[in-house]
Amino acid sequence: MNILKFNLDKIGISASLLCAIHCAALPFIMTLLPLWGLSFIANDWVEIGMIGLSLILGIWSLGKSFKLHKRTTPVIFLILGFGSIAIGHFSGLEVLEPILIPLGGLIIAFSHLINLKYLKKCRVNHIHQH
Repeated sequence: MNILKFNLDKIGISASLLCAIHCAALPFIMTLLPLWGLSFIANDWVEIGMIGLSLILGIWSLGKSFKLHKRTTPVIFLILGFGSIAIGHFSGLEVLEPILIPLGGLIIAFSHLINLKYLKKCRVNHIHQH
């Protein structure tokens, strides 16, 4: 069962980092995407899908893990990460968007790393208690 949780965190880290890279790099490579046949990457639905996937993985993984380690730190960072993304998208301040959205993705990845750390501690403590 713990293996599934570790995998969810690793998938969550990957999804969040991909989202951050996508959002940070997109303004710089927007003009080259059609030449490479990758113009679909600039589609709003791709971005929404990546954010949605990160959200689902984050809630699922951190929610299940919280039952074991009872630590709120990963959840707080998950909320901060999605808050940063939401402010970047909906604040209307276009100058902040390329900063806040990738930052949010990195914060979400960090929440999964913290979660992994707590899960490993739980597993080690559980082994030592038995």
